[in-house]
Amino acid sequence: MKKLITSIGLMSGTSSDGIDASIIKSDGENKVHFIGNHFLPYEKRVKSKIRNLKEKINLILDLKKNILEIDDLEKEITLLHAGIVNLIIEKFELNKSEIDLIGFHGHTIFHNFKDKKTKQIGDARLLSQLTGLNVVYNFRKNDIKNGGQGAPLVPIFHKLLQIKLKLKMPLVFLNIGGISNLTHLNKDKKITSFDSGPGNFLIDKILQLKSNDKIQFDKEGMIAFTGNVDKNILDSYLSDPYYKSLPPKSLDVNDFNLGLLMSLNLKDSVATLSELTSLTIINALNFFSSKPVQIILCGGGRKNKYISERIKKLSNIATNNIDTYKINGDFIESQAFAYLAIRSFLKKPISFPGTTGVVKPTTGGDIIKFR
Repeated sequence: MKKLITSIGLMSGTSSDGIDASIIKSDGENKVHFIGNHFLPYEKRVKSKIRNLKEKINLILDLKKNILEIDDLEKEITLLHAGIVNLIIEKFELNKSEIDLIGFHGHTIFHNFKDKKTKQIGDARLLSQLTGLNVVYNFRKNDIKNGGQGAPLVPIFHKLLQIKLKLKMPLVFLNIGGISNLTHLNKDKKITSFDSGPGNFLIDKILQLKSNDKIQFDKEGMIAFTGNVDKNILDSYLSDPYYKSLPPKSLDVNDFNLGLLMSLNLKDSVATLSELTSLTIINALNFFSSKPVQIILCGGGRKNKYISERIKKLSNIATNNIDTYKINGDFIESQAFAYLAIRSFLKKPISFPGTTGVVKPTTGGDIIKFR
């Protein structure tokens, strides 16, 4: 029997609400045991710093212009990541000696699939020193070097979940985070994945803007249900050539502009953006070679009833939350980066031609060995 490696995965997503941490044991292939999860919310001040920095970075040149601010924030979020590592080890009553690896994604501040440039902040060397553990990081670099876009990377973990849960194929895993992305798993073992369009990010952002930060997100999609969709604005968003371009393709939250919505009230803005998220997901299903028998919802957006009900109705496909299978849908990505760290350590591929457009299945992740 192959040795199981114990790994902590850390994820700070595009919603900038905090850090997800998960501990798993896996052989890097088809075996996985989930030990537990923990969430550390960012203080309002840290959230603001991340969001303000993101606003300033729209071009590669902006990374150089804002280097001092980037370095300052990088150190701060690394200290917070070190904190959650200690918290989760304590929470599940483990000894540090039992942890083999940390999978450290960092926080994405820039991603451009056309320029094939991506930037995640987080100081892996400092994290290793603070925790006394081996750290795997820089997951996207090798993929880009080999002709890929550096995203999405979670699909191979979706494949593992399909095997563990014995789910019928063809199947789609739909992650609705800041951005929405889909992974299609077929009986021929082919994995196809790409970003379909916005997820929660635009809805959250317009709510924060129009409520003067009093409302952070649309809980269960209740605000969307009370608003009216502006068809002209929706059509204008849907005319973006991205939605018709063939995969592989990936997005950054800064690829979207909220300018069109400034004339609308809060409720109609939220309804229009929620419909945009729903329709771009539905339209994305046309890129797959076979109709899925089931859509499995992951990420924070799975709790948005407006979006989940629209997907169910428009697709006419059985749609279920991953939680139905006793897996917490909030922690899929942190679990995935724990798994990707193990695969990187074992030099197994983490990205594939059908996921990132890389020329051949490619391993990734640099390793800092503490012991």
